[in-house]
Amino acid sequence: MANRYKAVIFDLDGTLMDTLDDLHLSTNYALRQFGLPERSLDEVCSFVGNGVRKLIERALPPDFPSHSVDEVLAVFRLHYAEHCRDHSAPYDGIGQMLAAMSQRGVKMAIVSNKPDKEVKRLKEEFFSSYLTVALGENEKAGIPKKPSPEMLCEAMRQLACDASEVLYVGDSDVDIQTATNAGVDCASVTWGFRSEAFLLEHGAHIIVHQPDELLALV
Repeated sequence: MANRYKAVIFDLDGTLMDTLDDLHLSTNYALRQFGLPERSLDEVCSFVGNGVRKLIERALPPDFPSHSVDEVLAVFRLHYAEHCRDHSAPYDGIGQMLAAMSQRGVKMAIVSNKPDKEVKRLKEEFFSSYLTVALGENEKAGIPKKPSPEMLCEAMRQLACDASEVLYVGDSDVDIQTATNAGVDCASVTWGFRSEAFLLEHGAHIIVHQPDELLALV
């Protein structure tokens, strides 16, 4: 496995950054505006991974009218756009790991189901020293969300790498499926939003417990 990969592409939420508090706060802000019951931190953690629309759909009561979902989503998006950096930060060891990869000449990128604007904003604030390619949810541009492989494939195109040279790193079953769909190897991290047992149950083949363990793979 050592020295096999020329590029590493990362998921963002739960992989590079702990963003759960801000997602939780913005979700509950949106719910409050419509007089709806709020959700716990653990509930919101279980809802993330498939983009913000799915997050809001899962957070809403089962009997909430489907034609009003967009209204709640719009409130969430506005609040989150202003507050996505209030409490979010890279996990311990991430900066050192990225710096070491950069020094070794490893190409790197981010792909996320978080809205593209927020992904690029967080990349600029926290990761611009290490990478330039960062892609978020932008289905209006014709790139579907993960687990579709299109976003990952677009990142590979921008990095000028093919699938055999890439390791994809994520924290969820969505990431495992995305990597499978794109034909790339996947490393699943245990410090994010899903447990090791959950990841193994959903097909994880490479388990990573600390950021610096990724260095041994490249």
